[in-house]
This record gives sequence, structure tokens and C-alpha cells, in this order.
Amino acid sequence: MQRKSIWLFSVLALVALVLAACGGAATTEAPALDSNDPPASEPTEAPEEPMVEGPEIILDEVNPLEYDGEIVIAGSSTLFPLAERMLERWEDEGGPASTYDSIGSGGGFERFCVAGESDISGASRAIKDSEVESCREIGREPIEFRIGTDALAVTVSAENNFVDNLSLEELALVFGAASTWADVNPDWPAEPIQRFIPGTDSGTFDFFVEEVYDEDETEILSASDTQLSEDDNVLVQGIQGSPYAVGFFGYAYYQENADTLKILSIEGVEASAANVDNGSYPIARPLFMYSDASILQSKPQVFGFLSFVLQFVNEEVVDVGYFPASNDALLGAQESLLEATE
Repeated sequence: MQRKSIWLFSVLALVALVLAACGGAATTEAPALDSNDPPASEPTEAPEEPMVEGPEIILDEVNPLEYDGEIVIAGSSTLFPLAERMLERWEDEGGPASTYDSIGSGGGFERFCVAGESDISGASRAIKDSEVESCREIGREPIEFRIGTDALAVTVSAENNFVDNLSLEELALVFGAASTWADVNPDWPAEPIQRFIPGTDSGTFDFFVEEVYDEDETEILSASDTQLSEDDNVLVQGIQGSPYAVGFFGYAYYQENADTLKILSIEGVEASAANVDNGSYPIARPLFMYSDASILQSKPQVFGFLSFVLQFVNEEVVDVGYFPASNDALLGAQESLLEATE
């Protein structure tokens, strides 16, 4: 009996050795972690780029191929980059070639409400009561479509090393009564302030005067060494030329030239999507397109284009250099468009 037990134990031990040998051939034992080694982590995917939330869509899907006939648009130079992008996309998808004449918000309303020559008026400010009356005199009732938001960019040359932030009070001095930078802040150079600002037909000018000078344009127009232009690219070039120059225009024009310009914070608040969205940036303003029910009904291509803009503008607005309008504003614009064609 004892001999059988020994024999059975020997057989089991031999089997165990064979199994261990086979298992060792198939697997490799993981090395023990040193106590100082970091724990192993699971692989993670790269984060996706943030996407602008799309608005609720109540309009029928637009096929630009179904439309023909030119659309004439004129107005705000601030709105121009966004309008141009939407027109390019419209044409790329088969829509008829159309034009945007960048002549300022005031000039756009004059062409729309006085001459009656345009189908859509682009604006970086709301239409004035006097402009509404002019529209009505030629049988047009302007309809407002909110399509985005702009943060007004107050900029200096990238070579400017002494100013990063302005209070609203300092901002008024910089573009008004002060002759030198030292007049605004004694720690700054006693160098003349070179000012580059939008022309008086610009919605940007109107908005700045309203927010900074309580609608009184006397001070800004009487300031020394001030160049006005309806062309924002002219303003950009002027500011780039001197560390003592300063100007303002739509955020998109800063974004295009961020390597040579420096944007200033206002009241300590940076111009950013978050600060525009929460209302803390003091000089953010809405962007609009205007049309009229009779135009929308007689020119289907105008209705089609505006419908196209309201459905797809959020896919382009940030890349162009502006910020989205709220979903409520875009939804309200869609409702206004539908009501105009009932």
C-alpha cells in the first residue's frame, strides 16, 4: 500500500511538472511593479474639438440648387466676413452667385430703405426708428434676423508693451480728450495717441459711441490725430504701423491679424466666447440681417438664402471670428422668416 502511494505521488508530480513546462512555454510572467512605478493607465482617445451647439431647426431643409436669381446684399463691414462665408457656402452647394457690398450699417440701411436697391441689409446694430420710417415710405417693412454676436476688439500694435487693459473711463479718454498716452495714465509714454476708427456710417462707430460716450459723438470726432475709414483693413494697417496707435473694429479683423495686433481687455474682462456669452464683456453687440416680406415672397432665392443662413450659420460663425447668437435668438429669427411668407 505504501509503495502504491509513493508511485501515485510520483505520477502526479510528473504530470504537474509537464503542465508547468507547457504553461511556461505559452505565457510570460509579468514583471513585478516597483513601488515607485506609476500605475498603468488605460489608453484614452484624444479629446474632440468643441462644437458649437446647433439651433433648433423649424425650417424646411434648403437645397440651394433649387434657386436661381441674384441676391443683392449691402451693409456692415463687420458682418462682411460672416456674410461672405455664408455666400461662399451657398454658391458651393449650387446656389446662384450673389454679392455683398461692404458699405457700413448706415450705408446698408440707406440702400435698403431709401434707394430700395438691396434685398438684404447687413447690420452690426439694430435699425433706427428713422430708418424704419424711410423703409415704410418706399413700401418696405424691415424684418430683423439675428445671426450672431461680435465682441468689439480694441487693439494696439503687438509692439505696444505698456497697455493691456482699459477701463471704460480710460477708453473714453484714449479715443477722446487725451492727447498722449500719459494723459490717460502717467506711467505710460508721453507719446501722441494715433487713433484709427470706423467711419460714421459704420454700425461699429454707432455702437462704440452709444456704449462709451452715451450717444454723443462730439468728443470722438474732435479728437486729434484720428483717421476714419469704412474699410476695417485700413484701420488694421494703421494700428500695425506704430506702437502708439490704437483702434477698434469687429473681432474677426483682430483674429485675422492676431500675430501683429494685441487685443485689450476692457474693465479687466477679456474678449472671449465665455465672456460674451455670460454678458460680462462690456462691448459685445449683436449681428443682424434685415429683409422685407414682399421681397421674401417675390424672390424665393432671398427666402432660401436666409433660411440657409439660419440653419447653418453656427457651423461657420466661430471659424470666421465671431460668436453664436443664442438658440432662442436664432429660433426667433426662423419664426420671423416663416411668418413673413405665410
